[in-house]
Amino acid sequence: MPHSEDGLASSPNRGRALTERLLEHSLVYRAWQAPFAERKFAPLRRYNDIGAARRVLDVGCGPGTNTAHFDRSEYLGIDFNPDYVATARDRFRRDYVVADVTTYTVDPAKRFDFILLNSLLHHIETAGVRRILAHLATLLTEDGHIHILDLVLPDHMSVGRLLAHWDRGHYARPLDTWRTLFTEHFEPVVLEPYPLGMAGVALWNMVYFKGRGRVAVAAGRRGKNGE
Repeated sequence: MPHSEDGLASSPNRGRALTERLLEHSLVYRAWQAPFAERKFAPLRRYNDIGAARRVLDVGCGPGTNTAHFDRSEYLGIDFNPDYVATARDRFRRDYVVADVTTYTVDPAKRFDFILLNSLLHHIETAGVRRILAHLATLLTEDGHIHILDLVLPDHMSVGRLLAHWDRGHYARPLDTWRTLFTEHFEPVVLEPYPLGMAGVALWNMVYFKGRGRVAVAAGRRGKNGE
């Protein structure tokens, strides 16, 4: 409920709105992310040789949160927040663009074999998620993969469920909902839930998804069948 009976915004909602405003500033965002950034990346490292990526598209790149992982690759970060992109350019001197990813296009020869979405989609309503994933499938090479790290809403009452509700992203989803969304356009290679926390307490429940484009998978199957 957004307002109390006396017409004032409730304390939890005031706190959430303040958090959202603060995290729009790149320095605050980076400080908030720092203790967990590497641990969040752990399953991606476990299942992939990141250094072997040729062309990387980092969707919702923020102030360059993921850039340092791809120093051997041709890299492009994309975000609609110009302040984040300006900070990322100053920090890393890599390629970034301020754009809406659902309308961003490249020449087919310049498609990406490694597309990353790190904690982006729980900020976006379901129709928008479907548009993003459908369009990203067109930017992926036939041998490439999409990699998604995102926030899961646990089914049971827990610290993780409480923090998911308090997150500035309004669309943390149950694991089965994420699975459905991810697999509409991508064939699953890995789908692994994992906790993110400290001192043995799971503060956030995450999921890592690695997938191949369904069009590429279908083409490969036809090739094997000699069609």
